[in-house]
Amino acid sequence: MQRLLSVEGSAPDEVVRFERVSKRFGPELLALNEVSLSVRAGEVAVLLGLSGSGKSTLLRHVDGLQRPSSGSVTVLGTDVGRRGGSELRRLRRRIGFVFQQFHLVGSLTVLENVCTGALGGLRGPRLGLFSYPKAVRHEALGHLERVGLADRAFQRADTLSGGQQQRVAVARALMQNPEILLADEPVASLDPETSAQVMSLIREISAERKLTVLCSLHQVDLALSWGDRVIGLRAGCVVLDTPVAGLGRDEAMSLYSRVGALPVAAAV
Repeated sequence: MQRLLSVEGSAPDEVVRFERVSKRFGPELLALNEVSLSVRAGEVAVLLGLSGSGKSTLLRHVDGLQRPSSGSVTVLGTDVGRRGGSELRRLRRRIGFVFQQFHLVGSLTVLENVCTGALGGLRGPRLGLFSYPKAVRHEALGHLERVGLADRAFQRADTLSGGQQQRVAVARALMQNPEILLADEPVASLDPETSAQVMSLIREISAERKLTVLCSLHQVDLALSWGDRVIGLRAGCVVLDTPVAGLGRDEAMSLYSRVGALPVAAAV
């Protein structure tokens, strides 16, 4: 189980780096415990672990939604914990985020929901689809074409199925032209067939764009068939960090055992 990768030194293509990161919520809850890891450009890394193991907290440190209590998080050359204001906003424009609950505005059209992904690069508020520049609307249509929903562009978002709404959320994230895509249990509310379709889509887009993906999942089989690497968390600690190739299902499933404790080793 102790297949931990080295994080000593800095690789030229490294885009995310955690160095001994701990995160406390109050005096008693330690959500991350001395986490050290790095992610390379174009890599598809999957976080696995029980609910409460620290997966979502780790993801939210990458774009500065949460700050470390100790240690450092460096993303695309920026020390996230020490930046704020305009610097942090610039970094977030380079990071897309896909959530479990989609976060679409149901009363808006599919196309307008996708256009909102460009708001970080536009000045002033937008009211209605045609308040967006023509170039933005054209790009949004292109992303909807890529996720297979161009024919639903003018349909209300709340009339779509769950899988379709998640595809819209992926298209919206692509409007940022991100270098990193974070996905927090993006298929948790979907059926197995739809889950596989959404994850295959994200994988294809990652390959096309050389997009770095860091995704939390509970579905071990999806992780093994879709990711390049598995990072296993238990009680805020990294207890497994290994390429998918050669990782057995039973070993991955042991992350979800509630009996006994997994050994925790420091990175070498």
